[in-house]
Parts: sequence; structure tokens; C-alpha cells
Amino acid sequence: MTGRQPSRGRHLTIPEVCADLGISRSTFYDWRAKRKAPPCFKLPNGDLRIRRVDYESWIALLEDEAA
Repeated sequence: MTGRQPSRGRHLTIPEVCADLGISRSTFYDWRAKRKAPPCFKLPNGDLRIRRVDYESWIALLEDEAA
């Protein structure tokens, strides 16, 4: 992973994921619209979160596809 290390909690915020990947929020939302982003869920206040395990699985899948 690149950039700032995300927090060690169970869930990641969009800014944490973007910082870790070195991408802009708009890129993340473009990927999400194209169903290329890691799975997200919406909190009651509308904020999105990504389960750390889903994020790590998504990264591993991308690494496997690149090999």
C-alpha cells in the first residue's frame, strides 16, 4: 500500500482509502460508479465505509490479476 497508512479500525473511510491508494475522491467515486471499487456500505448519516477485510481482499484480488 502507498501513501498514509489507514487507521487500524474495522472500517475505513473514503478519505483513508483514497490516501492509501494515492487517488482523488472523484476517482474513487468514478470507480464506484463503474463497480470497480471495493464494496462499501452507507451509514445512517449517509457516509460510506469500507470494511477493512473487504478492502484487503479487493487489493489482493487486484494484485493477483496483475501477476
